[in-house]
Amino acid sequence: MREALFYESKGDNQVQCLLCPRQCRLQPGKTGSCRVRINQQGKLQTLNFGRVSAYALDPIEKKPLYHFYPGRTIFSLGTVGCNFTCQFCQNWRIAQAEPTTIKLTPEQTVDIVQQLAAEHNCIGLAFTYSEPLVWYEYVLETAEMVQQAGGKNVLVTNGFIQEKPFQKLLPLIDALNIDVKAFSSDFYRRWCKGDLAPVLRTVEQAVQHCHVELTTLLIPDLNDSEAEIRSLVEWVAGLDPDIPLHFSRYFPNYQFDRPATPIETMEKAYDIAREKLNYVYLGNLPGNTGSNTFCPECFQVLIERQGYQVEIVGLADQKCINCGEKINLVL
Repeated sequence: MREALFYESKGDNQVQCLLCPRQCRLQPGKTGSCRVRINQQGKLQTLNFGRVSAYALDPIEKKPLYHFYPGRTIFSLGTVGCNFTCQFCQNWRIAQAEPTTIKLTPEQTVDIVQQLAAEHNCIGLAFTYSEPLVWYEYVLETAEMVQQAGGKNVLVTNGFIQEKPFQKLLPLIDALNIDVKAFSSDFYRRWCKGDLAPVLRTVEQAVQHCHVELTTLLIPDLNDSEAEIRSLVEWVAGLDPDIPLHFSRYFPNYQFDRPATPIETMEKAYDIAREKLNYVYLGNLPGNTGSNTFCPECFQVLIERQGYQVEIVGLADQKCINCGEKINLVL
């Protein structure tokens, strides 16, 4: 275990966690809603420091990040626990259950990243699979070492964190994919036991510091109405129309058995988003051209994607070879 950052003592050996907006107040021996922070004799301790439930050398597109070193690989780690309880969770076996884990110190992780960089063109480390923000102390320490070693740090997150700890972490992060699960507070309260407003604040802070892409899993009849999609798109466009937005197709998982999202719904969302955003993608939809990157000016194909096979076909010096439009890409 490791003593947690961002908590307060409250008397009678109680503590209040200040990492995420839940601000769990814990009696001795009790854990927070994330299940990985515990009150041990009046001190908040982490239960998942160095605990790794999943790891792999992934294509960066799997995060998904389509505008951040396209075609490159990144070493990916996940832990256990989450500060949401989404009933449709796609990674519930590690986020909501008790999977087998191994131990990796920050030093061991950085050694792996450096070896993979030398052998497989790996750009750095992604904290992903489960919710990395409840792995905060490990992420902070490891990301600092990765940065010092010249690697890139990526977070794939639900964005549900307090402002102060997020601001402390941001200087170490090069790119984020933030999951905006819906554009409805009621959806967050009912289906995630969370809140939309802090997630939007996280996105707004992140776009001022580093590369950001957004993902929304479209679930039939819950967050896929035209009105809600338009509200989401207008908010993203207000931040920056160059922010890539990924719509991901829902399939039944965990506690949800609703039918998969209709392809027509995905394509409609794409068309709506393209009215105001320059880069829109469709995920979990093999064979669809919605995974390609197009020039927002002349619609020239810039990057072709077949699954995780990537080919840059229409770019030169980060500009469209057809019309010369500057493209929002990190290469």
